[in-house]
Amino acid sequence: MKASEIREKFLKFFESKQHQRIKSASLIPHNDPTVLFTTAGMQQFKPYYTGQADPMKDFGSMNTVSVQKCVRTSDIDEVGDETHLTFFEMLGNFSFGGYWKQEAIAYAHEFITKELELKIDYVSVFKGDDETPGDSESRNIWSKIDPSLTIKDHDRKDNFWGPTGDEGPCGPTTEIYINGVEIWNIVFNEYFKTKDGKYTPLETKGIDTGMGLERLLVQVQKKNNVYETDIFEDFIKSLPNDILLNKKRILADHVRAMSFMICDGVRPSNKGAGYILRRLMRRILAQFSFEVVQQGIEWCVSKYPDLKLEEIKKVVDDEWKQFTVALNSGLKELNKLEKIDSETAFRLYSSYGLPVDVIKDKFPDFDSKAFNKEFEKHQDLSRTASAGQFKGGLASHSEKVVRLHTTTHLMNAALRKVLGDQVMQKGSNITEERTRFDFNSDAKLTDEQKKEVESLVNNWILADLSVKKEIMSIEEARKLNAVGAFGEKYSDTVSIYTIFDPKTDKVVSREFCGGPHVEHTGVIGKFKIQKEEAVSAGVRRIKAIIE
Repeated sequence: MKASEIREKFLKFFESKQHQRIKSASLIPHNDPTVLFTTAGMQQFKPYYTGQADPMKDFGSMNTVSVQKCVRTSDIDEVGDETHLTFFEMLGNFSFGGYWKQEAIAYAHEFITKELELKIDYVSVFKGDDETPGDSESRNIWSKIDPSLTIKDHDRKDNFWGPTGDEGPCGPTTEIYINGVEIWNIVFNEYFKTKDGKYTPLETKGIDTGMGLERLLVQVQKKNNVYETDIFEDFIKSLPNDILLNKKRILADHVRAMSFMICDGVRPSNKGAGYILRRLMRRILAQFSFEVVQQGIEWCVSKYPDLKLEEIKKVVDDEWKQFTVALNSGLKELNKLEKIDSETAFRLYSSYGLPVDVIKDKFPDFDSKAFNKEFEKHQDLSRTASAGQFKGGLASHSEKVVRLHTTTHLMNAALRKVLGDQVMQKGSNITEERTRFDFNSDAKLTDEQKKEVESLVNNWILADLSVKKEIMSIEEARKLNAVGAFGEKYSDTVSIYTIFDPKTDKVVSREFCGGPHVEHTGVIGKFKIQKEEAVSAGVRRIKAIIE
């Protein structure tokens, strides 16, 4: 059974159980500045677990099913072994008060043993501790479904999920193991953990499950590892014999990850998600010929026809042209060295874009984790310097700058309305003369789009909307769908500015921001776009004034 067949079998199985099929969300989380990428199937459904959104209104069902594309970057250095991947697909079924443990466990057992005809090795349940009781209900359900099944008790570390952050929904899990490998994790959101550490029962309980497609394929196709499954096998076998096996695996994983990132709007840069993309791209561009990388892209698109071949090739080609010039200079510098430390390695990266993997080819004992710490230190210093120079992107806190600052929030809201919610701020700088705003987009704004943005902003100014500042937790801000600057990290407590109509309470803009702003938009003046231009691949810049 191939990957494509299993995806469809999973979706159809849960559709037969009254679940609504939902498309995979973007790899870039919508209005969630706390993470760079979507890492689990439940991320797009968070508002439904917390009661902020109504699943019946949006889906026509209390239950959903999806195959979610995900990226996790914590193990990039481990990719190339038999288990680690940067990009993976997560099969998941979800319920927001529609059903509970009995149905969730029964569905999982039926799908594994009957639909896929696999034998469960054992299952695990939460054994309980001083904070919350053991999950005896799940144990009893498993025992009734299959009295011969081995059920193991695991502690909180293994069988209790969440919450994300200081507070939120959480609960025990039950996990299914096949041949000693965890295949399916079923989370029972039945508690709400408060900031002071108390667990209170949720009024509406939720089901959140996740099963990695690639891991499942290993069992279904009786392979030794994920790279031998039908997703990867043909491509890896097609590569020249003189390429080491682990490098073939790195190429396959990274090409797949970067192709999906590019098609979801990420572009290579030295910050946030763009840095991760650039690191993946340069890691393979430095170790393989351009032709082999192009071969990998074509393989990936053949496996995932929804990907845009020409878009991926253009971004990779642009990065290749930039990279090759610097790479040759960087290699000359590297070859002069007899030893290396993390600071020198980072200098080679920041000056020439030399990937850590190229450095490790010459110095196999080099600690790449030390390099990562050096990069994080650089990012922290950059943020601090930027904040000191521009006071959050502002040249000053003069009356004109403050009016332009509020206007920039309106412009951001207008761009998202005209171009779509995928638009994210990539940077801003505001002086007495103008506001400068960078945002992600591959296409130049048409004259009609610029007029529409100008019209929206000026109408909001004329409406004399109110501007309100609130201090709240990061979780509260996320529940309100506050928009953040792409790639920024936020503290546990944040400042949120909301621009709204005081007559109807209709929100026009709600953003993470340190301020300052005007109290109402009527004092701003007339907004006009002076210039719109490209800054780099996938990033556009608007310069605008108020009169």
